[in-house]
Amino acid sequence: MAKPTLISGIQPTGRLHLGNYLGALKNFVELQNSGKYNCYFFIADLHALTENPNPKDLQSNIPNLGADFLAAGLNPKKSIIFVQSKVPAHYELYQVLSPLMPVSELMRMTAFKEKVLQTLKLKEGQISSKEDFEKAVEESNFGLAAYPVLMTADIILYNAKLVPVGHDQLQHLELARTLVRKFNNKFGETFIEPQPLLTNVPRLMSLDDATKKMSKSRPAGCLFLDDSPDEIREKIKRAVTDSGKEIKYDLENKPAISNLMLIYSALSEKSLKEIESKFKNKTYSEFKSELAEVVINALAPFQEAKRKLKPAAVKKVLVDGSKKASAVASKKLEEVKKKIGLLI
Repeated sequence: MAKPTLISGIQPTGRLHLGNYLGALKNFVELQNSGKYNCYFFIADLHALTENPNPKDLQSNIPNLGADFLAAGLNPKKSIIFVQSKVPAHYELYQVLSPLMPVSELMRMTAFKEKVLQTLKLKEGQISSKEDFEKAVEESNFGLAAYPVLMTADIILYNAKLVPVGHDQLQHLELARTLVRKFNNKFGETFIEPQPLLTNVPRLMSLDDATKKMSKSRPAGCLFLDDSPDEIREKIKRAVTDSGKEIKYDLENKPAISNLMLIYSALSEKSLKEIESKFKNKTYSEFKSELAEVVINALAPFQEAKRKLKPAAVKKVLVDGSKKASAVASKKLEEVKKKIGLLI
C-alpha cells in the first residue's frame, strides 16, 4: 500500500526563530523520519511576495532557508525539498482555480483580515466600522486575499492527502477542500480533498510582550535559530516576567513566565509540572539563567550542522528537488488542462 503524501512550506521572509522551529520545522523532520509519509517540503517564495520583500533580501533568504531545512534534519533522500517558484505548475493551477473562488469568501478569511491590519500597521481598535475595514482592504495587495487559492494549488498538485497545520490554519485548509469539491463537481474527480494533520505545538509569544506572538517583525522578542550564545543569554535575561515570584504555569495570570516555561519544556522534554517542581522557591533570575543554557544547548547541533553546509550543496538539493517536484506537478497539470479544455 502506497504511503499517503503530505506537503508543507515555509516562507523565506527572514531568519527563522524558535517559534518557526517548534511550530513547523521540528515537526517536518519528525514526520519525515517516521517513515509513514511521502513528504514534500518547499520554500514558499511566491507566497513571500505578498509582503513586498526587498529583492536582495529574498535572494539571500531562499538559500538560507534551504540551509535551515537541511541543518534541522530534512533529508533529500527521504523528502522532496524544493523551491515553489521553480515549479511553474503552482502558478498555472492557481490561475485555473481562481475563477472558482468567490471574492467574498476570500474577504472573510480571518488570516486575511489580520494580514491587512498587520501590513498597514494598524491595531484592532483603529478599525471601528465596516467602512474603515473596507478602506483598509482597498489599500491592501491582491496577493494577501488570493493567498489561499495559491496555497490550494500547492497542496493538490501532488495529490497530497495530509497537510500538517496548527489550529490557526484550519480555515485556510477548509477553503482548499471547498475548492477541490467545486472543481471535482464541475470537471470530474481530479483532486484529493486534503485532510489536516494537526500538530500539537506550543504557541510561543514574544519575549518582550507576552500578549503578542513571537514574530520576525519584533526581532527583540525573538530567539532566532542562529543567535549566538551571548545573544540568547541577553534576550532571555531581558525577557519580561510577571508580578510575584512564583515560577508557575498559569497562562491567564502569569503569561510571561508561562511562555518561558513553554520554551523550557519544548526544548528539554520536561513537563511543565516538572519545571514548576525544579524551580520551586527559586527566583526568576535563576530560572532565566538555566533556560538560556537549555536554549543554547538545544540549538547547538543545528548551528553546527548549518556552519558545515556548503552553498553549492544546498543549491544542488534545491535544484534537484525542484526538478523532481516539477515532474510530478506538471503531470497533474496536464490532467487538469485536458479536463477543462485547454489542451488541443
